[in-house]
Amino acid sequence: MALNKSPETRWAWVEIDQGALRHNTRTLRSLLEPGVQMMCAVKADAYGHGAVACARVMAQAGANQFAVATVAEGAELREAGITQPILILSEPPVESIPYLLASRLMPSIMTEEFALAFGEAAAASGVPGRYHLAIDTGMNRFGVPYADALELRRAIDFHRGLSCEGCFTHFATADKLDDWDLALQAKHFMEALTSLHEAGFDCGLVHCDNTPGTILHPDLHLDMCRVGIGLYGLHAAPTTAERLELEPVMSVRARVTRVTSPAVGEGVSYGMTYRVPTKGTQIATIPLGYADGYSRVLSNRAEVLVDGRRYAQVGAICMDQCMFAIEPADARAAAAPALVAGDVVTVMGVDGDDAITADELAELIGTINYEITCHFGMRLEKLYV
Repeated sequence: MALNKSPETRWAWVEIDQGALRHNTRTLRSLLEPGVQMMCAVKADAYGHGAVACARVMAQAGANQFAVATVAEGAELREAGITQPILILSEPPVESIPYLLASRLMPSIMTEEFALAFGEAAAASGVPGRYHLAIDTGMNRFGVPYADALELRRAIDFHRGLSCEGCFTHFATADKLDDWDLALQAKHFMEALTSLHEAGFDCGLVHCDNTPGTILHPDLHLDMCRVGIGLYGLHAAPTTAERLELEPVMSVRARVTRVTSPAVGEGVSYGMTYRVPTKGTQIATIPLGYADGYSRVLSNRAEVLVDGRRYAQVGAICMDQCMFAIEPADARAAAAPALVAGDVVTVMGVDGDDAITADELAELIGTINYEITCHFGMRLEKLYV
């Protein structure tokens, strides 16, 4: 049954289970050998779960470092008192360098121009210019090409303002077993590292495994693993779900704001894509829509839970509201009482003996669970339970 509380200003919210988050962090931490560090990804507001609150739980549960996508995300963690090293998983604009140094953030570096500008500013301010070298091993998204990593280090390593704290790459197919592309990326990464070591360069902490890599490829744990989606109780692929049990952290709930019983044939919402089929059908409204992450593509396709019973979402999902139907047959089969304003509705999460998962919603609209939680976390108030 849903918790009997909700925000005071709006009857729609996200619940974040801190116990589940702590469990997942410790479970992933337990996969690592002593001495292997864990970097927790809290980018995109911790995948919609709330970066500051989640980072605090993760720090208590074994996180050594954090990873974010933007300078602003890193600065937010520092302002909240997070003291662990924070890596920006990109090379930001040169104009961001003062903010990087002020918040003691480590950028990823892939170009000589940025590296030297960062080193100059660091030396001038007396703050160490700590960074991680990003190496592109075949994903072709970001980083210095693996064959050019040594050349880049030779071009920048002379600078007294720079300190290489790590080297990393990102795998495109870490969720697969015996995958040729993964093997080739790993080979390229090792070739780049070998060339750096043989030339006498310190690579710092070496890392390449993401969540699926951490679970499926322990031979590539190296000095540190970067875990992300698994922290939030979600799996990137069925291959990892079979190996490790995690607990979903996010639930999405709302309270009914209006219940009505339209006449047979009357329509619901924009375009009237749903019409009342049976006398006695109830149409209930909740204050949650596509601006809250409940995709309009889910219209007339998704279901919600009330007291553990499933009911169909009906009509086009609006920006701020949507509707669902309790038809007489549903009510009789479930012996359900009539709905009233204030009743709790579960849009995603466990309710009674049933659950609507991020994976279920993702499959309905042809996306991934990451996108589902990120979108729900953008506007809805979060309750930490």
